[in-house]
Amino acid sequence: MRFSPSLLDEIRARLPLSEIVARRVSWDRRKSQPARGDFWACCPFHQEKTPSFHVDDRRGRYKCFGCGASGDHFRFLTETEGLAFPEAVERLAEQSGVPLPAPDPREAARAERRAGLAEICEMAARFFQEQLTLSGGEAARAYVARRRLKPETLREFRIGFAPSARDALKRHLVSKGVPEADMIEAGLVIRPDDGRASYDRFRNRLMIPIQDDRGRVIAFGGRTLDPDGQPKYLNSPETPLFHKGQMVFNFHRAREPAHKSGQAIVVEGYLDAIAVAQAGMGNVVAALGTAFTEEQVGRLWRLAPEPVICFDGDAAGVSAAHRAVDRILPGLRSGHSFGFVFLPDGKDPDDLINEGGISAFTAQLGEARPLIDVLWEREVQAARIDTPERRAALEKALDDLTRTITDERVRRGYQLDIRLRLSNLFYQQGRARREGAQNRRAGQGGAVPFGEPAAPARGSDLPDSSLFGNERTLCGLCLRYPDLLERHVERVSSAVFGDTLHAGFRDELCRIATDLEDVPVSGFYETLDQRFFQILSEALDGQASEGQAPGGREAAARGQSRFRDLLQRLPILRHDPPPDFIEDLFCHLLDVLETRALAEDLDAEMAALSESLDETGWERIRAQSQDLARRREECARAEQELADRARVIRAARPASMSGLAAAAGARG
Repeated sequence: MRFSPSLLDEIRARLPLSEIVARRVSWDRRKSQPARGDFWACCPFHQEKTPSFHVDDRRGRYKCFGCGASGDHFRFLTETEGLAFPEAVERLAEQSGVPLPAPDPREAARAERRAGLAEICEMAARFFQEQLTLSGGEAARAYVARRRLKPETLREFRIGFAPSARDALKRHLVSKGVPEADMIEAGLVIRPDDGRASYDRFRNRLMIPIQDDRGRVIAFGGRTLDPDGQPKYLNSPETPLFHKGQMVFNFHRAREPAHKSGQAIVVEGYLDAIAVAQAGMGNVVAALGTAFTEEQVGRLWRLAPEPVICFDGDAAGVSAAHRAVDRILPGLRSGHSFGFVFLPDGKDPDDLINEGGISAFTAQLGEARPLIDVLWEREVQAARIDTPERRAALEKALDDLTRTITDERVRRGYQLDIRLRLSNLFYQQGRARREGAQNRRAGQGGAVPFGEPAAPARGSDLPDSSLFGNERTLCGLCLRYPDLLERHVERVSSAVFGDTLHAGFRDELCRIATDLEDVPVSGFYETLDQRFFQILSEALDGQASEGQAPGGREAAARGQSRFRDLLQRLPILRHDPPPDFIEDLFCHLLDVLETRALAEDLDAEMAALSESLDETGWERIRAQSQDLARRREECARAEQELADRARVIRAARPASMSGLAAAAGARG
């Protein structure tokens, strides 16, 4: 249904925006002025301590000056509750007492038809539920007992049983006055082409209703109870009610817990989703097929900005993950991505929960990997890079994939990240090749033309010094969050680094992001200062690399060791802090370096003018001293605010090894 601007304006006029938003926030009494329709609160879209979220009832708009979120009445509901726009309009129209216009007659007829089919599906669901309790349902009851499904779970998910008789459901619906044609249209009955009598689509199966956003039964999934039965799982066909490519199982139940937790979990099957929900994680949904569609990706992002998808760890699961990457990649946008979990071979979520409780499953979720890691490993594992042509082919393949990302900011972040990874991969592969040749010559008694491999990057001072720590941390953040480097490249390039290794690394990093932006990696990586790769390899490989392409279990182990030094210096990253916190921390480190440089400049000027200090020089030094004092005060205040925010984040988010949400939020 299309809604006229005048209708939307009337809803906005009748219902103050602050009344809607107040269900999600607590107003700051000091800053808010209710009499003027002016309200302030901590933002519901990101974690913060100081209120920066503003609601203006006169204009009917909200805006967060921290994360940039903005919108009106309808946008607030779609963003906070995952409602579709028509749902938001219908809800607010009901609350405000604004009558909605009569739908188009043809659309009204279609809606009435869909409602009729939904009622037939509801009748079928009640029939299946009853059959589960009757004689003949013993095998189904034994199966749910083996799956450890509790009675309350069976009731909540309305699990039932389809008898093995040819037309048990059909006869039941006929007794209720349902025409056979309607049963067929609802996907419940099949009419053979050879003229034989129609029969039930689902027979001798455990039945799981598939419900729409409103909780109406619109389709079914059936799990065969015959050990030799095929297919193992059978879904309803496409109907006027059910479009498989647009649905995810359990969406209507998962919506609220997902919004409250800020997380959504995607599993492969509906029984897996039911098991996870029964264990206490209500923010779980299931795909209705192995290939994600654009519509399903959008629906999952309505639940959470970075859903985590669980795949089997076998070859089929990895292949499904790779197909999902290709489907998701074009639609990536700022703050929205996916994480990937590969479960142990032969295990599904139900197995993990039964063996080790919900903690065993959440431990696997803690190992979720960002989409960019899965993309990188897929392409590198399949590539050979032993010739210039093959290196160029790998770079082109990755560049072609990242170019499919329509969001420019995310695309540029991916491209810079990939270029840094390629630089490291090509360098390590070349070093391994040279060292192999060196060892062969040494074994033959020849001269050794190359020195010892580069030592691990440590800088010119001790790791516990503030000089080393701030600079090394900033270097690590630039690598882990390349979009921050792009946005602040001018400040990074002009910052004064006291450590020569860090300064050299920073110079080459900024050169890659600016001067070499359009130059193929295979054409410049050999021109980079070798010391650049000391820090790059430490961050990307977690330890000295042997120049091997990532693959298999070794790749997973290296993925866990990536940025180990950075995570040790900033343990808060293990708690998946929101992107705005990471950017504020990044800018704070730049402020600290700039303040230190200002202090050094002041010391140098005072030393130069110590013997011939005139009034002009004194005024200049006094102004610089005041500026320095102000900058130091601002740094101290920012450091305290970051510490306070970090305490809130640690309390609200469990630590994980992967830091998935932070990485995904920064890159996609």
